Amino acid sequence: MERQRVSSSNVASIGYDPESSTLEVEFLNGSIYQYLNVPSGVYNALAGASSHGSFLNREIRDRYATREIR
Repeated sequence: MERQRVSSSNVASIGYDPESSTLEVEFLNGSIYQYLNVPSGVYNALAGASSHGSFLNREIRDRYATREIR
């Protein structure tokens, strides 16, 4: 999945696959997580958030099934 770099204190890049509704987040520590069944509107809000990490913690983490891929 192609990801775009973001300016964040803990998130390096984010990407989204609309066909599977999968959000992919690469953290600055090198780990990569996929969040499943995330609506496109949530991804768009994350991409436009002033704080990607805060938005991720508040609106995505613990709300969607997650798998670590690295």
